[in-house]
Amino acid sequence: MSSLARLLTLLLGLYLSGCASLATDRLANNLSQAMLNQTDPEIVRTGVPAYLLLLDSLIAQDPENQGLLYAGSRLYGAYAGGLVSDPQRQQRLTEKALDYARRGLCPETPDLCRTLDQPFDAFSLALADTDEDEIEGVYLYATSWAGWIQAHAEEWNAVAELPKAEAMLQWVVARDPAYGEGRAQLYLGVIDSQVPPALGGRPEVGRQHFEAAIAYSHGRDLMAKVEYARHYARLVFDQPLHDRLLNEVLQADPVAEGLTLSNIMAQQQAAKLLQDEYF
Repeated sequence: MSSLARLLTLLLGLYLSGCASLATDRLANNLSQAMLNQTDPEIVRTGVPAYLLLLDSLIAQDPENQGLLYAGSRLYGAYAGGLVSDPQRQQRLTEKALDYARRGLCPETPDLCRTLDQPFDAFSLALADTDEDEIEGVYLYATSWAGWIQAHAEEWNAVAELPKAEAMLQWVVARDPAYGEGRAQLYLGVIDSQVPPALGGRPEVGRQHFEAAIAYSHGRDLMAKVEYARHYARLVFDQPLHDRLLNEVLQADPVAEGLTLSNIMAQQQAAKLLQDEYF
């Protein structure tokens, strides 16, 4: 029996015996680490659906458990963003991730949540008044929102919500620039590298965020370099930077605590990007 299967059996046993608090701890720690430290993306791709069903059942049993809701949001978001290619499935999965993030965050930040669907000015004021102790929930909601927007990129109403997700990420970075080993910086780098300067874009701001993401992860997060090459270097037509970043990814050791799966996938993407005839 694989380690993932053993963990699933353990968690199912905990659920059936009513040990909800212990199950939550296992889900937040062992489950996440088992997935993030896996070296074979295919094992995760085929194994994660069983965990998603388990999380759904645990949340149905304890629908206000913030730890379970956040664990569910993270897992649905990661699965949709990195392991699913079908656009309709991505939309459904990111909707679930966003719903769980909202249900986990809103009991603690009711004023902010009341403004999520309101004009930006009202939302911005509520965000500014949010207690910095809620940084985990704000970050998770922002990244889940960004994933949902990406999955619905053909819908103008979805894309119009990007400034709010960006504002939440900026709120996180203002309070902890290194949050998530620089992952908040990475998201901002991608957002700021979507439009060329001639059309009002801010790719140089994006470059600063990418550099910060690499620095805060001490170079361990290889996906930061892949996204730096994909979004910034290609946008400004900097082939030397593009090729250097991607070759550094291919030459790096992908095994890093909490980043191994992401790094393996980064190397796969780097190889494909180098084969593209973009420049």
